[in-house]
Amino acid sequence: MEIPAHSRTVRVGNLLMGGGHPVVIQSMTNTDTLDTEATVAQCRRLFDSGCQLVRITAPGLKEARNLENIKDRLRQKGYDGPLCADIHFLPEAALVAAQIVEKVRINPGNYCDRKTGKTEFSQAEQEAERERIGQRIAPLLETCREHGTAIRIGVNQGSLSERMTSLYGNTPLAMVESASEFIGICRKTGFDQIVVSMKSSRVRIMDEAVRMFAGRMMQEGTTYPLHIGVTEAGDGQDARLLSAIGIGSLLLDGIGDTIRVSLTESPENEIPVARRIIRAVERLRRLSPGQLAEKQTETEGNPIPEDQKTETAIRLGRLMLRGERTGFCVKGENPAESQRLLDDILQAAGLKSHKTRFIACPSCGRTKYDIQKALAQVKERFPGHPDLTIAVMGCVVNGPGEMADADFGYIGCGNGKVNLYRKGVAVRLNVPENEALGELEKLIAGNTAHE
Repeated sequence: MEIPAHSRTVRVGNLLMGGGHPVVIQSMTNTDTLDTEATVAQCRRLFDSGCQLVRITAPGLKEARNLENIKDRLRQKGYDGPLCADIHFLPEAALVAAQIVEKVRINPGNYCDRKTGKTEFSQAEQEAERERIGQRIAPLLETCREHGTAIRIGVNQGSLSERMTSLYGNTPLAMVESASEFIGICRKTGFDQIVVSMKSSRVRIMDEAVRMFAGRMMQEGTTYPLHIGVTEAGDGQDARLLSAIGIGSLLLDGIGDTIRVSLTESPENEIPVARRIIRAVERLRRLSPGQLAEKQTETEGNPIPEDQKTETAIRLGRLMLRGERTGFCVKGENPAESQRLLDDILQAAGLKSHKTRFIACPSCGRTKYDIQKALAQVKERFPGHPDLTIAVMGCVVNGPGEMADADFGYIGCGNGKVNLYRKGVAVRLNVPENEALGELEKLIAGNTAHE
């Protein structure tokens, strides 16, 4: 697919996104937004590490209003990087935030659409719902226009609306249609300061959705900056390879204007990974088409340097996402490590499963427990289940939807309690954290016994 050279330029504070400007690196805080000092301190660490835009959750009006205190403190300390408010269910919170920060992120799946339990919508019902959404989002567009605030239309596969999934299934097409519907509403009002993202925890789904959307924009002759990232990637090498394949493959093909690497680690850890991906893409762009198509590669060093892992993941992963399935080989000084790297790349690209697949959100101010500790414990307890996907999520706001394709889910719900899910359905509620791993083990054992 031919990709347009440049999207339109969108201003986010003192940053320019799209229009051929350098790729913008961003991240998100995981502090309590009402804790001004902690949030300011983490924003400062992020900016100091090379992050160019920081997103902060604002689930309610109190958090949205406190963005002003956070921004003021940052400006007093000499930090002028833009902030983005992450909005979920409350348009009122978005209206407050849009008057304070430089960008507001809304998710079409839960910002306006209602949960009705319906699986079918008549044409009249669809049109009525679109009209209602248009009326509900109009005040935000006007506020953003007045204050020079950009909007990210952030679509996640795990939180698509009932209406979209009833029409298109839980598919890349549904993701594209969800974004396109919101863009259509914005166009009617003449609002064009839009950034768009298509995210999934499955890199293949994310890649297909982004490319489909980029192709549609090209056909329509209206291109918006694209925010690229694999959501709920988890931690460690698996998360880094997932992000390298998903982000790097698109950047290498000229798609993407801003990126976020989602790690269930300290947010500051995301920045060097993002920078490494950008550097790897720049190096790979110097190769010929024939070199990029090679399925075999040799690495140097024992252990393999992170830069080489990233470059290998992008080059081979891109071929895998394009439909190549066999003939891949990684050689190096340590054959076992080289084979493990290849196996992990194959698993990240969805071509092979040699161990448990873990989904885990990077956490934010809504997280109700120590998710990094929880993920480490779950990974240590259940490593060798090649056909199993376990999700470890930070809160009950988006967790159940975002882990919909997981076999089992482990979600912190506050007060030292955990909710356990099987195939997206809650089966154990308010389990004490010190008992949750044992209860999860029983669920997995019971599931295996019935297979």
